[in-house]
Amino acid sequence: MIAEVIINTIAKELNKTYDYIIPDSMLKDIRVGSRIFVPFGTNKKEEGFVVGLKQNSEYANKEIIKFEDNILTEENIKLSKIMSRRYFCNISDCIRLMLPPGNTTKKIQNRVKDKTAKFVYLKKSIEEIEFYIEEGIIKSEKQKRILLFLFENEGINILDLELLTDTTRSITKTLEKNGYIEIVEKKIDRNPFQHKNIKKDKAFKLTKEQQAAYDKISNSKYKEFLIYGVTGSRKNRNIFTVDRKCNKTI
Repeated sequence: MIAEVIINTIAKELNKTYDYIIPDSMLKDIRVGSRIFVPFGTNKKEEGFVVGLKQNSEYANKEIIKFEDNILTEENIKLSKIMSRRYFCNISDCIRLMLPPGNTTKKIQNRVKDKTAKFVYLKKSIEEIEFYIEEGIIKSEKQKRILLFLFENEGINILDLELLTDTTRSITKTLEKNGYIEIVEKKIDRNPFQHKNIKKDKAFKLTKEQQAAYDKISNSKYKEFLIYGVTGSRKNRNIFTVDRKCNKTI
C-alpha cells in the first residue's frame, strides 16, 4: 500500500504529494488524515500528512518512518485541497488551520499532550471471584472490597476506585499482578466549556419596520429577497432568506 503525503512546510515548491510505502506494521493505523514522519532530503526526517492512498506507485522507494496519530479526517483533507485551490496557498497551510490548538508546532515536545487516565476492569468472572473468596484464596478485606465494587462499577477511574473503596494503589497493583484486574490507560476528551457558565443571549425584539418587512417576506412565495439595511448594519445590501420550518430569518 502506498501513501500520498504532503510535507508540512511553507515552501511553495514542495506543495505537491510524495509517494511513500506503508510498512506492514502500520497498515492498520495509516489512513487519509494520518500525521506521520517520512525520510525527506539528505538524512532528514520530516513531518507530513497522508492525503491519499493507492495500491502501487512507480515513484515510491522509501518507507514511512513513524506513525504519529490520526488527528485529521478525510473530510479535513478534502476541504484543505479545496481551500488550497481557492486561495492559492499550500495544502499544508490549510491543514494546519484544522489542527487543534497546541498541535500546530513541528516540535513534538512543545505540543499539548493528550490527557489520559487509568481505568480498572475485572479480568475474572464474578463466579470465579466469589469462589476464590469462599475458598480463602483472596483473604484481604480491601481486595474483596475492590473486586466486589468493580462487579457493579467496571471501567472506573482508578483514582475514583481508590477513593470510594478507601484503598491504596499498592492494593490495586497486587490485584493486577495476580491477574484479577487489568488497568488500562485511556485518552480523556477535553471539554473547554466544562467549568464555564455560558448564558444564552435572549432573542431580540424586532422593530415595527423590521416586523413589517419580515411579515411581508415570510408570506411571500419567494425564498430569497434583496433588502436594504441602515447605516452601521455592516452591510447596506443583504440577501434575506426565510426558513419557513423554524420561522427564522437567516
